[in-house]
Amino acid sequence: MKAVVMDSFGAADVMRLGEIPTPTPKAHQVLIEVAAAAVNRPDIIQRQGHYPPPAGESDILGLECAGTIVEVGDAVETYAPGDRVFTLVGGGAYANFAVADAAQVLPMPRQMRYEQAACIAETYITAFMNLFQNAMLNDGESVLLHGGGGGVNMAAIQLVGALCPESPMIVTASARKIDRVADLGVDLVINYGEQDFADEIERFTGGRGVDVILDHIGAAYFKQNLEALAVNGRLVIIGIMQGSKAELNLGRLMIRRQRIIGSVLRLRPDHEKAAIVSDFALTVMPLFENGRIEPLIDSVFPIEQVGDAHRRMEAGEHFGKIVLVMEEK
Repeated sequence: MKAVVMDSFGAADVMRLGEIPTPTPKAHQVLIEVAAAAVNRPDIIQRQGHYPPPAGESDILGLECAGTIVEVGDAVETYAPGDRVFTLVGGGAYANFAVADAAQVLPMPRQMRYEQAACIAETYITAFMNLFQNAMLNDGESVLLHGGGGGVNMAAIQLVGALCPESPMIVTASARKIDRVADLGVDLVINYGEQDFADEIERFTGGRGVDVILDHIGAAYFKQNLEALAVNGRLVIIGIMQGSKAELNLGRLMIRRQRIIGSVLRLRPDHEKAAIVSDFALTVMPLFENGRIEPLIDSVFPIEQVGDAHRRMEAGEHFGKIVLVMEEK
């Protein structure tokens, strides 16, 4: 099969289209003919050599895809060849075929295109897991989402709007994306290049702070995040784009009864992912099926232009998801 391969780690030009053996599904897996795969920040980090796949997973890039099942393992009873599905994978989505644990696969809504379905698994499940399972966001509680324009952030905005309509939403964004983020219906957009978001939140909330923060920046935002967090607030860290080490005032943390939650989806064992996917299917998939929310796609690239897709993400030009398509479907 065709797949994106790398002879070394480095910049986007280390990737090329090559030929590798088609994988064989194990008893609990399905083999999917991939129609589309989404680009995610961890793909870039893996390409650079800093995020190896979990043991036993493909070293081909790609964490989510959509396509058609062509083969099922002996123990799989929930799917059959011909089913249109999307899924999480531990690796291997940038290819003509990918294997996935059947418990992490979900059927595509009838009206949805492959390019749209390829955008759901990694980002929407990440946002759902962290905001509603880890941080236990309740309707009416305020939330701060960092990085307006990125895939997880866009998913979080949509999920909070649908599941917690009374929750005030604050989003940080670059100057060129502020107006587009504001159009999504959030309550406050902060220009992180010109404004101190902790100061802006203090003014916006009258000094109370926000109940939940979803952060992928890491150390560079850690002090401000805690300053912006309310009593009993929860800070969920899902990335360390700008550093992994920061100082913590334990006394302030104790007095304000705050919680810091670290989270990653890819490295969780299969049974944990299956439970998360099951909850997601019950809570969120009806929103896709009735058209209440749909993935926001920034751009679509043929697989041969995977380098251009990565460069677009690295330049921060995207607003929504970047998608790779294998061929016309």
